[in-house]
Amino acid sequence: MNDTKLTREALEEEDRRVRHLRMVVQLTMSVIAQTDVGLAQAEAMVGDVRRLALRLFPGKELAFDLIYLPRLRRLLADRYGMASMAAWGVN
Repeated sequence: MNDTKLTREALEEEDRRVRHLRMVVQLTMSVIAQTDVGLAQAEAMVGDVRRLALRLFPGKELAFDLIYLPRLRRLLADRYGMASMAAWGVN
């Protein structure tokens, strides 16, 4: 029973971290899309989101790069042009 409680708590904690990351990604995308931030600031924001994701989920760089980075790169390309996308890689 104790193991079940620990497992449930661990799953709930992971779910909380996933929700937190999703919210931060959505807010970041909204700010980039709807405000006058420049490319350098937008890139810095994406880097900050990636660092947060890796603090929440250590060792999961590949998961972030496969799930969230393409969305963020598409947004940067749409907002700032394809030239910016060529320069923006994985940090």
